Amino acid sequence: MHRRTLLAAAFAGAVVTPAFASGTARAADPGPSVTRTGTTTLDNQAIFFVSYDGLVNNNAFQKNGLLTYKGYQYAVWYTADRNAVVGRRPLGASTWSTVKVGHTLRYNDSHNVISMGVSKVDGRLHLNMDSHSDGFTYVKSVAGLMDNPGGLSWTASRFGAPQSTLDGLALTSQFTYPQFISTPEGRLQLSYRVAVSGNGRNALAEYDGTKWTNLGEWSSSTGTYTSEHGSSTARNMYLHGIDYDRSGRLHSFFTWREQNGAVMCSGGGITNHDTGYVYSDDRGRTWRNNAGTVVGVTGGSDKVSVNDAGLVVDPLNPDHSLMNQESQFTDSAGRPHAIISYVPGRFGQCTTNYVSDRTRNGRAFHVRRNASGTWQKTEIPVPLNSSQRTKLILDKYDNAYAIFPFGRIAGASAASGHTDWRILFDGSGLNAFGEVVIDEARVAQDGVLSFMYQEKSSGTTPSALRVIDFRLPA
Repeated sequence: MHRRTLLAAAFAGAVVTPAFASGTARAADPGPSVTRTGTTTLDNQAIFFVSYDGLVNNNAFQKNGLLTYKGYQYAVWYTADRNAVVGRRPLGASTWSTVKVGHTLRYNDSHNVISMGVSKVDGRLHLNMDSHSDGFTYVKSVAGLMDNPGGLSWTASRFGAPQSTLDGLALTSQFTYPQFISTPEGRLQLSYRVAVSGNGRNALAEYDGTKWTNLGEWSSSTGTYTSEHGSSTARNMYLHGIDYDRSGRLHSFFTWREQNGAVMCSGGGITNHDTGYVYSDDRGRTWRNNAGTVVGVTGGSDKVSVNDAGLVVDPLNPDHSLMNQESQFTDSAGRPHAIISYVPGRFGQCTTNYVSDRTRNGRAFHVRRNASGTWQKTEIPVPLNSSQRTKLILDKYDNAYAIFPFGRIAGASAASGHTDWRILFDGSGLNAFGEVVIDEARVAQDGVLSFMYQEKSSGTTPSALRVIDFRLPA
């Protein structure tokens, strides 16, 4: 506990010094703003069922469920008849062209999302879908499809047959949370979890334009974690994301989830604890803590472990229903930012029902490393009113935006040190169910915040799936 106390003291000192956080902001830079420019409909009757408090078409951890590349935007979802679909439109167009890729959703499980990735080295679109601690389905397009969208027709013939491996590479029989990331050289990496919640490991595979290679696991499920209530000897690391910055550094925030509920004050909570951070400067082969010390090697015997020093940037015990897989982003200087959310101690020191307690008292916090290397944390004064996740982006001026459940948007200026959070859009008229899926690429490419949301429904009655666009400061 001594390590936690020291970190908490350092953090507390940082929170009250917003002037050091502005980094590259200048007085002339505009603050955060959003201007709604349009809404398009992907599907008037997309599949709808609630599972783990979420929807299979709109889970915030669904990296690249919506993406922009070379003037076109792409989206993936499941239709009412369970078909996996990929759609595209030229940026600014009001209609989408869709293709069924030959797979149907197996279970009513909201974890079984579809994720997209682009291998820039050969211009292919890759899809990984329908997995929750079991097998996955993988589909890839023909080479060059993403490089010449205006010249190549959008038809099923542009996609290969669904596979249960990555072109013959079998990763694991217990696969979850596919996240594609493009390396600076144009290769494509796939981040995923091996095994199960509470006892799993993170791993990476890489595609070089010719073949897939399994780089191996990089986080550990072993070691002993002890809270004031009890101990646990197994866990998994839940990633808030995995992203390259402009200089090629790979960043990842995370939380730990313990297997043994004895670490909690109440069985109605969740065993998530602590916000950690690691980075890699060699394309995910070696992982370092915030101080630069190596804490894990992908595919090696030394993996990132709960007992490694220097991982925790915001300590929190398992009694506050800390959410896993929330959100992260890097600013123009490569500094890491994250959104985390939990029930603050002023509402009590023991959550007994994580859904109702987070809905009633949950708050989101902006965690970031400033120009001096100090970690800062600011509570965003917007009640969650939901058990679900919030997304984070930064615009070209490093203003921060939090996209809350139901499509609400708050913003904070870089000039203030990201301390002046306020609501910019209240979600009126969207009738959004909860979490949204962000087009991360489009923010940087053309200064537009674009997100996918699904309208509320009941039972298993299909509902409309839409994409809304907001212009950010130019």
